[in-house]
Amino acid sequence: MEILGLDIGGSGIKAAPVNIETGELTAERFRVPTPIPTKPESVAEAVQTLVNHFAWKGPIGCGFPTVVANGRCMTKSNIHKSWVGVPVDELLAEKTGLPVVVINDADAAGLAEMTFGAGKGQMGLVVTVTIGTGLGTGVFYNGQLIPNFELGRIYYKNGEIIEYFAADSARKKENLSYKAWGKRFNKFLKHTVRIISPDLFILGGGASKKLDKFENEITVEVPVIAAENKNEAGIIGAAVAAHLKLNA
Repeated sequence: MEILGLDIGGSGIKAAPVNIETGELTAERFRVPTPIPTKPESVAEAVQTLVNHFAWKGPIGCGFPTVVANGRCMTKSNIHKSWVGVPVDELLAEKTGLPVVVINDADAAGLAEMTFGAGKGQMGLVVTVTIGTGLGTGVFYNGQLIPNFELGRIYYKNGEIIEYFAADSARKKENLSYKAWGKRFNKFLKHTVRIISPDLFILGGGASKKLDKFENEITVEVPVIAAENKNEAGIIGAAVAAHLKLNA
């Protein structure tokens, strides 16, 4: 069975059909720029462009870059404020005429990793971290997703959110070495351990490819491993989420 996976990001919206038995993309990934401003109707138009590109007629799974509860956008995060309160699933389903399931984008990336990657079969409390512009987190207990666990949004000091201090975007913005930035990221991990005592961290996103450059700065006693699904994680996980909901 195939489901179209969509990953709505700050700069681009990516899509591809996914074989939900294997986690493999069955066609080459296609991307369109995220509209600016990222208002609901313009994003829906972009999604329709992706659906048309694949001449898609089946179900769609969508990763969305903020808290999503029962398909509804709950917070602004890094998107336009007009999204707050919008039932994203209904909007996209009405636009495309197809069944759409929407979840938080970090949860989608985590689902991909727990289903087809380094998290497969891992029990206990597992935290997947997508290191990029922010710190997207997915939290799983015995393989089951606990949705919308946005640990990167925790307040750190002076009212600052910790992802502004410890995400890969902070490393680039402040031109930090991986060693210096790794100490910051370690503070995020230590903070998370203090709060929820996970059994395993799985690191994904762009910076995870450079784990060898900062792993010596990580001092938490919890095991830390690299994710296996790279740029396709959001697409794959969105398709998995749709499959789970539509077949519940």
